[in-house]
Amino acid sequence: MGQASPSATAEPPSPAQPAPLPSASLAPENLPPEGPAPAPFSLLDFNASGTKFNVDSLMRVLRDGRHEGWVLAAYPDPKTSRPLIGAGVSLDVPAREHVQSDSFNPNMFLEPSSAQLWQAAGLDPERLQSILDQFDRNLKTWKKKNYRKKIKTHKLPPELTEAEATRLLHVSALQAIHNARAYCRSFDQLTASQQMALSQLVFQMGVNLEEFVQFLAVLNGGPRLQDAALREGAIESQSEHWRAVQQTLIDSQWAKRYSSRAVAVIAMFDPDYVEDPRAAERRVQVVLRPPSKHKKPRVQPVATTAPQSRTAMKLQ
Repeated sequence: MGQASPSATAEPPSPAQPAPLPSASLAPENLPPEGPAPAPFSLLDFNASGTKFNVDSLMRVLRDGRHEGWVLAAYPDPKTSRPLIGAGVSLDVPAREHVQSDSFNPNMFLEPSSAQLWQAAGLDPERLQSILDQFDRNLKTWKKKNYRKKIKTHKLPPELTEAEATRLLHVSALQAIHNARAYCRSFDQLTASQQMALSQLVFQMGVNLEEFVQFLAVLNGGPRLQDAALREGAIESQSEHWRAVQQTLIDSQWAKRYSSRAVAVIAMFDPDYVEDPRAAERRVQVVLRPPSKHKKPRVQPVATTAPQSRTAMKLQ
């Protein structure tokens, strides 16, 4: 998951309350015969105990244009060109194995395919294939740049209803929260805003969050690899710990590339975020600078002697 979305300055209206999820299970016996089967439990058995924020709140944030945005038709990811829909839900990801490498974390990762999430949301598998076929035709005709322009100009006819896209976002958000627990040993002890921030990162990056080695090490209490002072001694206080967690994200290429989104997410790791969210964002914004755009040096024109006119040549 994860995407760059059409820009927006105001938060869109809250999404409709998700419709009740279907009774179908993601247990292995109910999975289509594609790729490796996910772990033997169901997204629909999601246990909200220990989660301190409302799932609908996460969904509202993801629909915000500063994060994932909201498009009711398939559109290309800005980096990979692969199809996304709704709030950046991937449409063609295969099921995969995601090994839990942290021996201190008993929570396992769940990585179903896009088709399995689609079915868990109660949507027709044949419709998914039809949307993917149309996406491939559109991408071939329009190319990625023109395809994405149609998002901003609202020229993509909807392929899902509001309710259908909301159900798909709902099960995708549940998966992100589940995997956030697998990334963080102390997920249940985090504040509500910290839990939501980590869940956003998982939703946006999926398995690519594994590449944020330094962030995960500090989040789980490990040493900050590039800071000698913290490497020599334990983190002295909770506030120092969370500043170190934030700094690992501030130093990332993700934060520099998606600075507006990053400011909002990184600020939520501040343990005092709930007291003044704007102040928490300003503290991040002060130290997070987008990459500088190197301007090409201006080439000074070389002075030359203008050629003599034919008249002047005759007079000589």
